[in-house]
Amino acid sequence: MTEPLPRIACLADDSPKAQEAYRELAARYDFMDISGKRSKPDAMIALGGDGFMLQVLHRYMHRNIPTYGMNCGSVGFLLNSYQPDNLLERIQTARHATLHPLMMYTRTADGKERQELAINEVSLFRESRQAAKLRVTIDHVVRVTELIADGILVSTPAGSTAYNFSAGGPIIPLNGGLMALTPIAPFRPRRWRGALLNHQSSVTFEILEADKRPVSAVADFTEVRDVVSVSVFEDRSISLTLLFDPEHNLEERITKEQFSF
Repeated sequence: MTEPLPRIACLADDSPKAQEAYRELAARYDFMDISGKRSKPDAMIALGGDGFMLQVLHRYMHRNIPTYGMNCGSVGFLLNSYQPDNLLERIQTARHATLHPLMMYTRTADGKERQELAINEVSLFRESRQAAKLRVTIDHVVRVTELIADGILVSTPAGSTAYNFSAGGPIIPLNGGLMALTPIAPFRPRRWRGALLNHQSSVTFEILEADKRPVSAVADFTEVRDVVSVSVFEDRSISLTLLFDPEHNLEERITKEQFSF
């Protein structure tokens, strides 16, 4: 018995390329309205670049809707190539990749607390001309008493090929069960280049001399300024499902990145 074709919703970036792609697809396929809370498509399509894909995943994170992205932007690491033909059949046969976001807890200089989720990475950055001074604790054990650097980040496997890799961090296989801890332009300790952590680890950053050396914390694209402490751990209560054509599956892309010269 043939499986019924999936019910799909479609979201597009504001760019002319993504809007043109949306019009082409809307003329060929019957999209569901995703705005209603009771609306539950079998999958949603995201048309844009990696940045827009992250926005869509964040916006609908708690709806548990598998997401099939098509590249109408510049990078497209989390996306499939744009092809308007046989879209429903491709979604039916797509490979699934499951991601778990990072939870970031922050406390600021004025005593306010906040939590945000990150699919790629949580990053700490200096806010002034002076380098940040940080203490790094992992699972309640101080591992770096004093790090002087432009900042530091914690990356998921999906985000390990992005800013983490540009900062000199390692690429992590999707099913590696690891997180990357990577300093950004470290000055002291000069030879420390980061660490690979078990994905169940909890990382805490204390900002030393916060009044003199202010630091901001960023979960993907959400910034919290003037933090004095930041805690990061993987939130396995949330699962994100990405859909990929077999020839473009995320695990293979991450592996290939390690052999790009």
